[in-house]
This record gives sequence, structure tokens and C-alpha cells, in this order.
Amino acid sequence: MQPSSDMQACAAMTEERPYPLPPAYPAALLRMLALSGYGLWMLLGLALALGIYRGGRSEALLPLALGAVFVSIGLAVACLRLPGLSEWHGWFPARRSRPTREALLALAAYLPMLAVAGLVRGDNAFWATRLAGAALALCSLASLAYTVHRYRRRLSEGVLRCSAQLPVSRVVAAWYAGGLWLWLCLAAQDGAVHPAGTRPWIMVLLVLALLLGLIEGLRWQALSQPEGRSAMPRTRGRTARFVAALLTYAVPSLALLVVDLSDAGMPLVALAAISCLLGRTIEQRAYEAALAQLCRAGHAGVRGR
Repeated sequence: MQPSSDMQACAAMTEERPYPLPPAYPAALLRMLALSGYGLWMLLGLALALGIYRGGRSEALLPLALGAVFVSIGLAVACLRLPGLSEWHGWFPARRSRPTREALLALAAYLPMLAVAGLVRGDNAFWATRLAGAALALCSLASLAYTVHRYRRRLSEGVLRCSAQLPVSRVVAAWYAGGLWLWLCLAAQDGAVHPAGTRPWIMVLLVLALLLGLIEGLRWQALSQPEGRSAMPRTRGRTARFVAALLTYAVPSLALLVVDLSDAGMPLVALAAISCLLGRTIEQRAYEAALAQLCRAGHAGVRGR
């Protein structure tokens, strides 16, 4: 049996590119949307499981549907066979290939999502609703963790050690971005942020932003160690990091504080969520570009020997 042209192309790509290349900005944006969707599902599922989420069917269905759109948009685009966007979790659905393990795990998260959508009622205190919420949070976390694991598995040994903080960083980033979108969903329900949860939720988001900034600082510092210093991007990488930090932390934090002081409501919350989405997209691409540069330098050093 002769291998297909797609299989040959994939094999050639693996031989020529033994390390993951940085995605284009459209692909990075789709990944960040999926990350936000999983973070939204994780927070919603955890809140339902603990019985602390506010009552009402629409209050749960709106963030659930928004998360489904964010998670599914990458799959929808992959089916269109657009250049550079035909892959979804290592699966090429338009080529009628078999789903990868990563894709199957991502698809499995839809099952508890549908269960939550069918169970949410009133105060959402029913035991089955709480169980489905816990399953939604766990499946979302598992899909996110396996995606990071699959990415890091393609890195060289030295670069793998430098990216040790990446799994924790992705999870915290999902919580932070998903938390902003969850807040926007609640603000859209009321026309303003829910009075009982405004100040505590703002504090949680600010703590997540601080924690994420600390972890990201450690990630970039690990790349500047002596073994990777010569391969680190200079001016362009620093500019991208500055813009990403401005959009990820400065604009959302300012919006959070203004909303808390003036109760400005939905427009500022939407600004915070969109700004974080753009900032995380820029930062993720810049970081993966730095990792690819380190892998390329290490691969060239091995060939030179």
C-alpha cells in the first residue's frame, strides 16, 4: 500500500522541521480564543460544582455558549481548508483523516458541556448539575494540559527545560482570560456587573493577572540563561512583549478599577476582555518564536558537529 500525498507531506515536514514553528497571527488568535473558551468553561464548571454560581438558566447558558464558540471556531476554520489554518489539534478534518488523541480529548469536552446546558435550572443546586460542572472543568483542564504537553514534546531537551513553566502559565492565562469573558457575560445579563460579586471578582482577576505576570517573567528569564542567550531575540521580541504586557495587564487592570469606582458596566468589561485577548495572542506568538529560535540554534549546533 502506497502512502498518500498528505502522509508524505507530513513526513517531509517532520524531517525538515523537527521543532514547532511559531504560528502566524491568525492561527495564534484562534489558539487564544480556544484558550479563553476552556478557561471560561473551567471557571463556570468549578463555580457550578461548588454551588457558588449565581442562579438562573440564562446566566449559565450564555457563558457556556460563548465558550463553545471560542473552542469550536478553530475547528470550523480548519474545515474550510484555508492556508495555514487547516489543522485543529493536530487533526486535518478537511482531509478526512482520523482525529488525533489531542483532537479526541478536545471533542470529549463537549459532552459535559452539553450535559451542563441541559441541566442548568433555577439555583443550579441539583447534584447532577454540580457533577456535570465538575466534569466540564476537569475535561477542559485535561484538554488544555495535553495540548501543552504535545507542544513541549516536540522541543529539544535543552529548550524543554527552559519551558518548564509553560503548562502552569497556560492554565493561569486560561483562568484570567476566561474570567474576563465570564464577567462580560454576567454584565451583558444585567446591563451592569452583578452587585454582590463585583468587588471580590475584581480582586480575583487582579490576583490572577499578578500571578500570570510573575510566571511569564520566570518563563522569559529562563530563556535568557547562558545556554540560550545567544539565540534570544532582542529588539523585536522586547517590543512585542511590551505591547503584549500593555494589552494583557495595563488596559484590563485599569478597566477593572474604573468599573469598580464608577460602575461603568459592560463597555469597559468588553474592552478589558478584548484587550487581554489581543495581548495574549501577541505574547504567545512571541514566546513560541523565541522557543523556535532556540530550537533552530540548537539543531544547527548539532549539525555543525
